[in-house]
Amino acid sequence: MEMGLKQAQVLILLVLASMLAVGMADKNIASTKRWNYGFNYTDWYAKHLNGTVGSQRIIVGGSENWHFGFNYTDWALKNGPFYLNDTLVFKYDPPVDNSSHPHSVYLLPNFWSYLNCDLSRAKRLADVTQGGGEGFEFRLMRWQPHYFACGESNGFHCDKGLMKFFVMPLFRRWHG
Repeated sequence: MEMGLKQAQVLILLVLASMLAVGMADKNIASTKRWNYGFNYTDWYAKHLNGTVGSQRIIVGGSENWHFGFNYTDWALKNGPFYLNDTLVFKYDPPVDNSSHPHSVYLLPNFWSYLNCDLSRAKRLADVTQGGGEGFEFRLMRWQPHYFACGESNGFHCDKGLMKFFVMPLFRRWHG
């Protein structure tokens, strides 16, 4: 038992030492502007943070709206990033008769549920009638991944109809 503990301590020490070595590499403050008080300032924020002020109202799927057979995961990747306080608008036709294929909006609890279209622990956000007119609106209020899917036909729309996507809202740039 004691030998295993000692090996774990050595492993942790090696990992910490290597992290310190990588972090201190090329830290010549006089010769480079990349380092400033121990933080590597790059232009990451300029490329990834939105310079606009205020939240956006984004129609899910753009002109395609929310329907079977459209790849919403691809849409989200191409239309992101999304930001805190942005509003996602789900527009879909309410059912008109028994032959129509209704849609809904569910929030899945985790990535595994998203991958497998497992709706067993999902929360219904909007039923089949709430997508008509101006659509159903969901505001991104938390800095966490949000996994959305259509919950109709026991996950068939999510899985085969590609009616699922996820977003991880970012913080907007502060203006002062």
